[in-house]
Amino acid sequence: MTDKGEKLFSYIVLAMPAVLIYFAVVAFPTVFSVLLSFTDYNGGKIFGNPDIQFVGLKSYIWMFTEPTGNFYTSLKNNMLIVGVSVFGQIPLGFILAYVLSRKLITRGNKVFQTMIYLPNIISPIIIGVLFRAFIISPHSVYMEIVRLFNPNAEFAIGTRPMVPVLFVILWMFTGFYMIIFLAHMQRIDPCIIEAARIDGAKESKILRHIILPSMTGEIVTCAILAISGSLRTFDLIYGMTSGGPAGQTKVLSLFMYESAFQGAANYPLANAISTVMVLISIALILITRQVGKSFNRGEA
Repeated sequence: MTDKGEKLFSYIVLAMPAVLIYFAVVAFPTVFSVLLSFTDYNGGKIFGNPDIQFVGLKSYIWMFTEPTGNFYTSLKNNMLIVGVSVFGQIPLGFILAYVLSRKLITRGNKVFQTMIYLPNIISPIIIGVLFRAFIISPHSVYMEIVRLFNPNAEFAIGTRPMVPVLFVILWMFTGFYMIIFLAHMQRIDPCIIEAARIDGAKESKILRHIILPSMTGEIVTCAILAISGSLRTFDLIYGMTSGGPAGQTKVLSLFMYESAFQGAANYPLANAISTVMVLISIALILITRQVGKSFNRGEA
């Protein structure tokens, strides 16, 4: 066997375990999920459905036309979460990272950084349950304190029940993007910034002409992470509101979970929802990448 043949064989042997795991854990379940969305599968023989029939787009049509509008409510809430993540967490995380990297806070820098990142080490389901118990529940600690001053006070989540959820999401994940931006800002050569300051550049000029252009790739990467994470949001909302009140805080992942595991199981519908989630995620990510490329060309 030649040297090239030996190298190719060694590459195949080394890569094979990872490839097999990928196909078993990611590729096969994804393809199988898409195929199930076109059938009437409801659990197989044990649930009295021995034969699987191909029904085409029946689940997709029902999902888009069902009278309760769960899909559109869930999609709207997911888009709100995407908006808060991309236009809230990322800019705020960038600003906090800039403040820390430029040492604009002279004292308590490490403590401030730790406190901002701290929510990321706590499980989202725990945070959701804690916020429900202490703030948003009718019998929460907050409401008990309010009733000490006004015994007749009643809990009212208002006409915008997603606002508390969006606030918690903003608070919880901003630190994650702050750490990413901070790590890359610390890699920028200090000599470049110092030279700009000697030439009379102010902080705004340094931010616009040095920091931002060097962080374009990281911003696009964070936007992709924010989009994919926002569409998979489940545990925080499940622990915090369980989709209530009256389904107003339901998201696509929760809608999928309820379709598959609550009441009369509808596995094709659940798989159709997951397929739509993947397609939306891919579309938003492609748009984000295109915007990042356009920005790079504009800078050039």
